[in-house]
Amino acid sequence: MTNAQGNGLQAALTGLEPAGFWARFGTLTTIARPSRAEEPVIEHVRTWAAERGFELRQDAARNLVIRVPATPGREDAPVVTLQGHLDMVCERDPASPNDPAEGRIALVRDGEWLTADGTTLGADDGVAIAAMMALADDPSLPHGPLELLMTVAEEVGLEGANALDGALVTGSILVNLDSEEDGRLTVGCAGSTDTWVRVELERAEADAGAVVLAVTAGGGLGGHSGTNIHLGRSNAIKVLGRALREASAAVPFRLVSLDGGKSRNAIPRDATAVVSVAAGREGDLRTAVETATTRIRDAYSKTDPGVNVTIAAGDAQTDPWTEAATATALDAIALVPTGPLALSPDFEGLIETSTSLGEAVTDGDRLTLHSLSRSSNDSALPEVIGTLDAAARSAGGTLEVKHNYGGWRPNLDSPALAAARTAYERLFGEEPIVTAVHAGLESAVIGDKVPGLDLISFGPQIEAPHSPDERVSIPTVERFWKLTVAFVDELSRPKASA
Repeated sequence: MTNAQGNGLQAALTGLEPAGFWARFGTLTTIARPSRAEEPVIEHVRTWAAERGFELRQDAARNLVIRVPATPGREDAPVVTLQGHLDMVCERDPASPNDPAEGRIALVRDGEWLTADGTTLGADDGVAIAAMMALADDPSLPHGPLELLMTVAEEVGLEGANALDGALVTGSILVNLDSEEDGRLTVGCAGSTDTWVRVELERAEADAGAVVLAVTAGGGLGGHSGTNIHLGRSNAIKVLGRALREASAAVPFRLVSLDGGKSRNAIPRDATAVVSVAAGREGDLRTAVETATTRIRDAYSKTDPGVNVTIAAGDAQTDPWTEAATATALDAIALVPTGPLALSPDFEGLIETSTSLGEAVTDGDRLTLHSLSRSSNDSALPEVIGTLDAAARSAGGTLEVKHNYGGWRPNLDSPALAAARTAYERLFGEEPIVTAVHAGLESAVIGDKVPGLDLISFGPQIEAPHSPDERVSIPTVERFWKLTVAFVDELSRPKASA
């Protein structure tokens, strides 16, 4: 840490409570901890645990478990596992001199918010690691036996949790400290399955004098394919497929390629098709696409008004698919579902099951359509996969399926939830919001590996994670800290004698 960095930390964190937490968090901002390269922060935790005589174990994936003995009188309480991830998303503005990947985060205090100058802050999930260490540091805070589970590579597909050696975890209750909404107790999340529809399509020499055009769908809002799937936003691949399929009814053309989307877990904002059309029909095709686009824009006028389809001159690097193959490709895109499919029976307005077409890729003669399907009800996903398989078969293609992890189905009778409610109401004089998220949390993966775990998740208010605009609400950090301390106290209180 440089002198300037140290002075910046002191200025940004001066007077903040709880002091022990903020000291730990400040130190973490000086340590490089990008996904898959967490060695510096792993060594930091190892040194800390050794200095305190805590037992530490590490699995082959580099996940850590630190065992913290109970405070006096709480030795017979159940083991509670506190869990968070060591890595962070290391994004920076191109002009910024700071770089989280090298342990250079300049903290900025902006009223009741803490942010970073030109980079991600790393509150996701530095708040969890700081809270665990600060709790174990303070002998005045009562708790039963604790396990501090610190996973790696969460930000790149929950890799650490997926590779966790379940034998490391002996707790009966696991508290995930990676939620990002104050005042909420999360008791469920969606599991996920990736699928790839792959269709081999016949190509043939382009017609003499044919014109090559690039048709692009863009302007949509995009967003997270789990937490934003219910908002009615456009999917650029589906928009492009619809515009071309509707246009093909009026004007024959041949696809050369179709590509779109950048991430499996994001709603695609852009997609482009290269098409070959007879020179005399170029104007007709432009008109047909414009007509289809007008209908599409009207369909999304309330939920995604910026969506549009444009046409420009294109460049073909290979022969186009035949007209029959073009129809097959556009039919496949039309048949692959995307959007919410079922609502949660436990929480009003929450999506239980969804699927999202995230990527379209042309590779040689093959068109691949990559979807991510989610559900908190594992029994619902086979029907979704069956629909995708039917779409692949209809196109003469194949379906590859990769199950990632099961859903965390809400248990509203959970002892962990009861203890968290009690602690929350005692602290804040109001009831918490009990909810689930239509996205993946490490809790679901770990719960698969350690059957019978009672799971719950909570955290402070964090906004714009994964971007240089990331910020954490300072008052909600204090609430998060108080709830964590009160929760482990509540779970370890000696039972009254009969």
